[in-house]
Amino acid sequence: MSNTKVLPLLESDAQGVAPCCPPLTERPFTAEEADTAARMFKALGDPVRLRLFSAVASHEGGEACVCDISDVGVSQPTVSHHLKKLKEAGLLTSERRGTWVYYRVEPSVLAAMGRLLTTASTAA
Repeated sequence: MSNTKVLPLLESDAQGVAPCCPPLTERPFTAEEADTAARMFKALGDPVRLRLFSAVASHEGGEACVCDISDVGVSQPTVSHHLKKLKEAGLLTSERRGTWVYYRVEPSVLAAMGRLLTTASTAA
């Protein structure tokens, strides 16, 4: 039985952004928001994971076969381990096709992370 905890990305709001957290400049985070953001950034805090995440996100068609993203300076089992950690953090989804696994970045995750790091808009 797995004891992994998947990042709780909720339904998207009207702009298609998962309501992970408000922009840092909008208001202080709640404990839950801070936990969610920390898990996302902790998963990306490893240089190999960040390279893998970038490789998947920038791959043609928005998805990458594990066979296409293994050249990051570590062994294939280590690549699989890091992809698993990114998936457990809710940053990637995967689909098995035959013997290969294809990974995609959750669009709502990129939008939520981008929103988190932007300045809150000032409505007139």
